[in-house]
Amino acid sequence: MDGVQLKKIRRALHQIPELGFEEVKTQKYLLDRIDEIKSDRVSVSTWKTGVLVHVAGTSPKQTIGFRSDIDGLPITEETGYEFQSSHAGKMHACGHDFHMTIALGALKSVIDQPVADNVVFIFQPAEEGPGGALPMLESDEFRQWKPDVIFALHISPELPTGTVSCKEGLLFANTSELFLDFKGQGGHAAYPHLTKDMTVAASSFIVQMQQIVSRGIDPVESAVVTIGKMESGFVQNAIAETARLEGTIRTLDPSSIHIVKEKLERLISGFELSHDCTIEVDYGANYYQVYNDHELAALFQETVIEAGLEFQRANAAMTGEDFGYMLKEIPGFMFWLGVESDYGLHSSKLNPDEAALQAGVKTVYSMVQRLSE
Repeated sequence: MDGVQLKKIRRALHQIPELGFEEVKTQKYLLDRIDEIKSDRVSVSTWKTGVLVHVAGTSPKQTIGFRSDIDGLPITEETGYEFQSSHAGKMHACGHDFHMTIALGALKSVIDQPVADNVVFIFQPAEEGPGGALPMLESDEFRQWKPDVIFALHISPELPTGTVSCKEGLLFANTSELFLDFKGQGGHAAYPHLTKDMTVAASSFIVQMQQIVSRGIDPVESAVVTIGKMESGFVQNAIAETARLEGTIRTLDPSSIHIVKEKLERLISGFELSHDCTIEVDYGANYYQVYNDHELAALFQETVIEAGLEFQRANAAMTGEDFGYMLKEIPGFMFWLGVESDYGLHSSKLNPDEAALQAGVKTVYSMVQRLSE
């Protein structure tokens, strides 16, 4: 596919973002595009709202997998694009429209320029939540074409357009969502002694929980506990009966996330006594670390440089990705693709450079070729 075709696909996908396991229009669009380019060597299967495409190799010894995520985010778009989201309150603010477009482009390349090994393209739903990788990995549809090696990409707004970045070992963190619901007793602001103020309880909790990392985790291990959203009360002269905190836990060591949760639950027990309230905790979606196979990451770097693409060594990040579950079972890696945006991931104004689409397709196909040698 040329740049014009890739842009057309990306812009069409950008207009129909859908949340996890609701990607009905997205799935149909992907199936329509796949039907246009498939050959007699191509087999297609679906799982929930996802799609798997198997391309038979000329003399296969293994199956190579490439995974793309397909869901959007509950964000109201503010890019000003002529092709902006047609779904109110939803946006491809994490670049999954890019990921899908590159996967389709690489699929076309594999069909037009066959390789020796089998290749399966995996269009996975619900990466942003509640998590599609683990249940897809365990499905019959996935296991019929289970890859022997697998890789994936993620766009990087911070990198120059077309620059490829990767590293061996740990790339992304272990992550867990965090939801805390406080329940006390509301009342009139003039009679605080007759209430159990959950605004005060939740505010105190936020301050106290900062010590979980600073005093509970080995200083040489990295961990983050962040509250990004707080809700309490309805009016200025009433004391809040309930409060809700929403946040995230992130660690570089898989064992550290269990330590954080254990200490968090001890803190909850203490607050329930000291503030005479009840606190419910929900850890939501939990993602396993993205750990790149050392040999495959080194081979990828060599392949990228030989293909004439710009390469930059990556650093480990506290980013979360459910692709980690696939890497836990299948050797592989994930890499960053530079798209040089003025705004970062999950921004309502994310504006990745579409010139990176062709570089992405070239990168993926070059690695498929190399693995198939």
